[in-house]
Amino acid sequence: MALQDLLVHLDGTEGAAKRLDFAAALAARHDAHLIGLHAVEASLPIGLTGNLASATLGELAQRVRAEAAVAATRSRAAFENKLRRDGLRGEWRETDTLPVDAVTLHARYADMTVLGQPDPASPDARLDEAILEQVLFQSGRPVLMVPYAGVFRTAPERVLVAWKTGREAARAVHDALPLLRAAREVKVLSINPRQGIGGDGDVPAIDIALHLARHGVKATAEHLMTNEVPAADLLLNEAADSDAGLIVMGAYGHSRLRQLILGGVTRGILARMTVPVLMAH
Repeated sequence: MALQDLLVHLDGTEGAAKRLDFAAALAARHDAHLIGLHAVEASLPIGLTGNLASATLGELAQRVRAEAAVAATRSRAAFENKLRRDGLRGEWRETDTLPVDAVTLHARYADMTVLGQPDPASPDARLDEAILEQVLFQSGRPVLMVPYAGVFRTAPERVLVAWKTGREAARAVHDALPLLRAAREVKVLSINPRQGIGGDGDVPAIDIALHLARHGVKATAEHLMTNEVPAADLLLNEAADSDAGLIVMGAYGHSRLRQLILGGVTRGILARMTVPVLMAH
């Protein structure tokens, strides 16, 4: 298994520039085809249309479309300049359909999608959250999120794998194999491992570390037991202590009356992540 194509969502924001830097570093490391997707809906807010005259609405709609076209042109230029400077293979894609649906659709045709951590201070925070959740739980592909704070311009050399016996974590480890094989150090960490039948084994995380070894990944296995510190905080502390450049973990969630409720650790990491995180469901 190799990383052949990588999708990065570019919307003209400062966060998009950070995502592009990180995605380009990954593409260079793995000689992967880099796809830049500009998905921004060029339409007026629904609540606005009922309060203005048709002529005014037409002028506003034309202005919104013009601004969107300028943003797309600027994003494309930045993307193509990045390809040239770094000597990368890639292509530009552009759509004015609903960003949530567009990014999810294009994600299905790539090995991995690079998105940004939603910034609660951004006016686009709700849209970014919707894109992230839809791609994460509906695309069938892994998502690699880049924090809105910090600079990440190199491919990760040290990777921390959050292991929990279950489908989501197993999927994340499988999807991350190209990144794990390319890393210099990989640590598998099990937090509060389960005991007994169907649990995490007599030596927690050792089974998945042995599996990784058969794929050419040299990984160490550790576990932590505590009920005093939230698991998300323990994971972030361990990433900082081990100088990890990437966290790999399963994304957990369940539906309640058609509303997706994120698991506690997933929600905690999304809110406080300090390094890029690869999640899979």
